[in-house]
Amino acid sequence: MTSTDGQPLDTDSYPLLAGIDDPAALRDLPHRKLPALAAELREFLLHSVARSGGHLAAGLGVVELTIALHYVYQTPEDRLVWDVGHQCYPHKILTGRRGRIHTVRKTDGLAGFPKRDESPYDTFGVGHSSTSISAAIGMALAARAQGSDQRTCAVIGDGGLTAGQAFEALNHAGDARPDLLVVLNDNEMSISENVGALSRTLARLLAGGVYGNLRREGKRMLERMPSGMRELAKRAEAHAKGMIAPGMFFEELGFQYFGPVDGHDLTALVPVLQRLRATEGPLLLHVVTRKGKGYALAEEDPIAYHGVKAFDPSEGLPEGGGGGTSYTRVFGDWLCDIAAQDRRVWGITPAMREGSGLVEFAHRFPERYLDVGIAEQHSVTVAAGLACEGERPVLAIYSTFLQRGYDQLIHDIAIQKLPVVLAIDRAGLVGADGPTHNGAFDLSYLRCVPNLVVMAPADEDECRQMLYTGHCHDGPAAVRYPRGAGPGVPVSPRMQALPMGRAEWRRRGKGVALLAFGSMVTPALEAAEALDASVLNMRFVKPVDEQAVMEAAAEHDLLVTLEENVIAGGAGSAVAECLARAGVTVPIRHIGLPDRFIEHGDPGVLLHRLGMDGPGVTRRVEEWLAPRRHALRGG
Repeated sequence: MTSTDGQPLDTDSYPLLAGIDDPAALRDLPHRKLPALAAELREFLLHSVARSGGHLAAGLGVVELTIALHYVYQTPEDRLVWDVGHQCYPHKILTGRRGRIHTVRKTDGLAGFPKRDESPYDTFGVGHSSTSISAAIGMALAARAQGSDQRTCAVIGDGGLTAGQAFEALNHAGDARPDLLVVLNDNEMSISENVGALSRTLARLLAGGVYGNLRREGKRMLERMPSGMRELAKRAEAHAKGMIAPGMFFEELGFQYFGPVDGHDLTALVPVLQRLRATEGPLLLHVVTRKGKGYALAEEDPIAYHGVKAFDPSEGLPEGGGGGTSYTRVFGDWLCDIAAQDRRVWGITPAMREGSGLVEFAHRFPERYLDVGIAEQHSVTVAAGLACEGERPVLAIYSTFLQRGYDQLIHDIAIQKLPVVLAIDRAGLVGADGPTHNGAFDLSYLRCVPNLVVMAPADEDECRQMLYTGHCHDGPAAVRYPRGAGPGVPVSPRMQALPMGRAEWRRRGKGVALLAFGSMVTPALEAAEALDASVLNMRFVKPVDEQAVMEAAAEHDLLVTLEENVIAGGAGSAVAECLARAGVTVPIRHIGLPDRFIEHGDPGVLLHRLGMDGPGVTRRVEEWLAPRRHALRGG
């Protein structure tokens, strides 16, 4: 493959790592060499991601944990399930993909998340949080039914554990009792030397046979006691365990809890995991790690170093950024402006303050800012509750994350006609994160919901005005906008509501009318210059401007709809349905995302391949026009 992704790092500086082409080779290493391997892996990861870009801080934080898991578990026969997957780079490096890690998240390169068709070591495809325990339960139950002796381990972060699905899975595991280890990767605090030594000793004690034997014998003794004494003994046991083990919650759910243990201490991790692999039933190991471990700048600011572009590790990330104003920035500025005018305005996010542009709002209006954690369903319904009491909530959420709150959107907001503004970021193709994060479906799944207004801005200023339009609307409204910068239109400080459901003509041509939604207006205008076509900026997906559609149909020989959304059920379908209702027959074609998942890569490259950039639109329209022109010439 030829690409501009650069070359892999020379492995001469990493002698131990260079010999690890799969976990079997890792397991051949003597235990005493594992810390040295961890040092090499961390250094290799840092310099590789610094050259190529990608997720960094999370991977640096799980280097030792990744080594320990592959050292103890017989992967890929044993199942190792990572939650979210931001931390999977060390896993990929140790499982035969070291030579391609420089292509991660690049077009035609490695995926930034675990992916089943990329490697047998990627047991479950992820990208969103809080699915690991559920998937691992299914795998463990399948192993039991098939009589297999494979072991199953799920790794989930403390952030991922805030989502409802994780708790649902924990609750089910306590009842189904699969042979399953859940590793809780807690990176919200670091362990000091003294506490680390104590926790290491405690984890070994709890994972050993003494504690387990005492626990079993204690249960037998309790069963022989009179009921009054038994209740008293249970309370005493709960009190004692609460003092020595911070895991009563998990114990009550049916898990045996072990830890906390220092996740950067391989002398502690390996023996604990070895004992737990041989232990039956649902188990939870509490591991404490530090994001960005080993690289001081990432330790100090793990949010900035979560996902990075290429940089010099000796200097750190460059200050500021290039390019035009991003839609996310437009939203964040608008929210602060409208909140200053209207004290009913709230800003809500499901754990995406930075990504959704809410940093300044959280600073200026802390009493009206809600970060609900990784809980998309809750974020939608809490917005509905605020709206019930006369407040004007704005939910900032990625298109792909809103899919998780779809039931709540319908039942809790739309049915009740509540005035909630949905600021939907990352609409369309998002690039390096790939199919799990592409906002490919929102126009389809939103426009079929009654009582909901759906808008798609063509540029930065239109985004601001649409957000204000949604705020003024007495009902639910959604504004969906893409990732990154817009076409460069200056943003006016004024706020003016747009006429509801009205499109605008951006160019008058002849023969062909390009009916463009949102981000596709810019390539439509480029194509229109070559085709001498008309361009209608549709603005509203719902309600669609039926008058403008009829005008376009009456004055043109071919209508072409354009949207950065799947064609199936999308905005183009709304136009076709409008024509069908009116009994108007006119040739119509649709340009949008095809009926398949689009892989990761540079968005410009991907849109070009799909024929959705300016030249691509021109070519496709000319191909559709060719038979008609041939027929007119009498051929």
